[in-house]
Amino acid sequence: MKKVMVIVFALVLLFLAACGDKKEETSDAENTIRGEVEFYTSQPDVDAEKLVGAFNEKHPDVKVNIFRSGTEEVVSKIKAEKEAGEVQADVLLVADAVTFEGLKQEELLMSYQSKEAEDIADEFVDADGMYTGTKIMATGLVVHTGNVSEMPTSWDAMTSEAAKEQVVMPSPLYSGAAAYNLSVLTRNDAFGWEFYEKIQANTPMITEGNGAVMENVSSGQKTYGMVVDYLAARAASEGSPVELVYPDEGVPVITEPVGIMADTDQEEAAKAFVDFILSEDGQKMQAEIGYTPIREGIEPPEGLKSIEEIKAISAPVQELYENRTADKEQFDQLFSN
Repeated sequence: MKKVMVIVFALVLLFLAACGDKKEETSDAENTIRGEVEFYTSQPDVDAEKLVGAFNEKHPDVKVNIFRSGTEEVVSKIKAEKEAGEVQADVLLVADAVTFEGLKQEELLMSYQSKEAEDIADEFVDADGMYTGTKIMATGLVVHTGNVSEMPTSWDAMTSEAAKEQVVMPSPLYSGAAAYNLSVLTRNDAFGWEFYEKIQANTPMITEGNGAVMENVSSGQKTYGMVVDYLAARAASEGSPVELVYPDEGVPVITEPVGIMADTDQEEAAKAFVDFILSEDGQKMQAEIGYTPIREGIEPPEGLKSIEEIKAISAPVQELYENRTADKEQFDQLFSN
């Protein structure tokens, strides 16, 4: 009987050892993904570099090259490459779902259902797997605290008499977030084109991107800015005399989706990169650098609201996609006068 028990025990040990070896081999296999990914993004350079650095800690054999510009310029580059015969980008991460919807219609994206998307709400994941949101980014009001006696609670602050020549906002001709905001707000009964007309009457400064908005408000050159929330919260945490306001009427929200280009020849490495961005580790890293994670169960950084706390203003994505060009043209005409 003892011999039988010894033999059984030995077999159990051998089985467990084999399982351990198999697990180690699987782990090693995951870490031996190799390739060179062209990553096109509208994220700030420093944030894109931190993302790539964190990814390379898990996949050191994948080289990721970053091309960074405003969403509209990134998309223009992709379309120019397509016309030239080959899209160079492998992975794309830019402002909003409307931009990705356009690329999807043009069959420029590859379908990929990442297993990491299971912990992301369905509303932020394209049903065909062409793109998935990576974070929650609301556009709010940033105010220079030294220029006001009390903090505003409404978007009306940008259209008030006190805001004459004191407003700064990003251009929808450059910023994908600004283009999204424009289309959403002009389709909302509380705003419409009248809201932008009133801003235009206050002689605002129009900048290329959100970063320039923050520079002008932080320096006190302008009092009010329309800006993505994380930049305002980050500046405030670093000691800048600014405060982020989520106006009572609500705020537009983008999700900065990620997708893989249809022409990629780096499919395995591209999928690994997307998986990391959506993973728990990737989302925690995003929170650490100041973004509100889109993955369930991860808290937003201090100073930002979670999606449950935000009163979001939205409109149907298809309608926004169909009207984006016309909306930008109307904006250009309004603010060029």
